[in-house]
Amino acid sequence: MQIKLSEIIQPIEKELDLFNDKFKISLKSKVGLVDLVTKYILKQKGKKIRPVLVLLSAGLSGEISDRAYRGAVLVEMLHTATLVHDDVVDAAETRRGIPSINAVWKNKVAVLIGDYLLSRGLMLAVDGNDFDFLRIVTDTVKRMSEGELLQISKTRKLDIDEETYFKIISDKTASLISTCCEIGARSSTEDINKIAALRNFGESLGIAFQIRDDILDYTGKSKIIGKPLGGDIKEKKITLPLIYSLKNVEKKEANRIIKLIKSERKKGRITEVINFVLKNGGIDYAETQADKFITVAKENLQHFPDSSYKKSLSDLVQFVVNRKN
Repeated sequence: MQIKLSEIIQPIEKELDLFNDKFKISLKSKVGLVDLVTKYILKQKGKKIRPVLVLLSAGLSGEISDRAYRGAVLVEMLHTATLVHDDVVDAAETRRGIPSINAVWKNKVAVLIGDYLLSRGLMLAVDGNDFDFLRIVTDTVKRMSEGELLQISKTRKLDIDEETYFKIISDKTASLISTCCEIGARSSTEDINKIAALRNFGESLGIAFQIRDDILDYTGKSKIIGKPLGGDIKEKKITLPLIYSLKNVEKKEANRIIKLIKSERKKGRITEVINFVLKNGGIDYAETQADKFITVAKENLQHFPDSSYKKSLSDLVQFVVNRKN
């Protein structure tokens, strides 16, 4: 049976409402245009997975304090900033079904709003003397930027191998998930073993999440992030299902598929690449790899006694990997 997000957040339902209030207040500015755009951002109701991870990790490690809320606001500010900047980079016209910031206010405003959100989050940490959060988050921003740039450089050459793929998704996606769990833990405990366990839980969850997302590009009807089937192929992103498939065929066939991906004019090329991956075991291999990281994530939760928080984090792992779209 598919687990619902509403069931996962049950132990922190009230805390999540309080977080939403604090997040809204934190966005306020004396500049009218900033307030106008941030109010528009608040209309784009996301799943709030990252604040949920902070609050559940805090509850699992001790108690949900003011420091946990500051950490949750900080990571949501950072996440929102990266989404706004990503839409500019990708020239995206929509975000969660409504026009993107750059589509409404153009690129200059969108870039500056992203900068505002990031700096606002960092200032909240400074004001709360959460300097350990600052160190973690600045390292995360560095990793996310490096991961994105590494992917861009490899996309141009189309020469990505499995080791590089895992480096990219660890930095691009898993780093922020891991940060959410670590910040949640640090907000309520000084136990280095608990902090490390939740950091590792988040890293493994993030990698499994991204592999699953990459699988859905070949098998899903419409990806969870709103891209059509084969979107990664169209953008010349070589992900794990394709890496494995290319490695397990003759060089001549692998070169033909790479040439097909490079060729933007050939009709039906995306369907042909998808069928190539399905035929050569790319999906099964990627599923197996995702399962390994799911196992590692759940093993890290065994450091904690049973509780509603632990159950929700375990259920969240299943929620992430069982989704079909």
